[in-house]
Amino acid sequence: MRLTECRRGYWCECWTEPITNDQAGLRLRASFDAYSAPQADRWVAVALRTISPALNTHASVEAWEWLYEGRVRTRRALLQMQPCTVSVTHADTRITWTIRPVLFLPLAHRQAAELPACAHDFKPWQTG
Repeated sequence: MRLTECRRGYWCECWTEPITNDQAGLRLRASFDAYSAPQADRWVAVALRTISPALNTHASVEAWEWLYEGRVRTRRALLQMQPCTVSVTHADTRITWTIRPVLFLPLAHRQAAELPACAHDFKPWQTG
């Protein structure tokens, strides 16, 4: 790929949101850049399979329904470059995965390049 070419892909995110008003709002938990529809829906499928044993019965059923039936619809929509959302609600939290078609812009190659001085001042955000 030349530096001037954009590449089609999918931007994937996982968000959590309380469904009661006594907690903090929407929070981004993870993001992923996928370069194909199968890679994008696989990211959601792996996450759902991983967390499903810890979900309550209702949320687990939602997860497995998507894995067995909804995933096919999601894949079709992604292949048509349509955005998709997958959600499950566990206890008082809604977990939502979003997949959006994007064009990834090429960035300048940084190999052997010196980082700007401010890059060393960056402190990662600490959670909880």
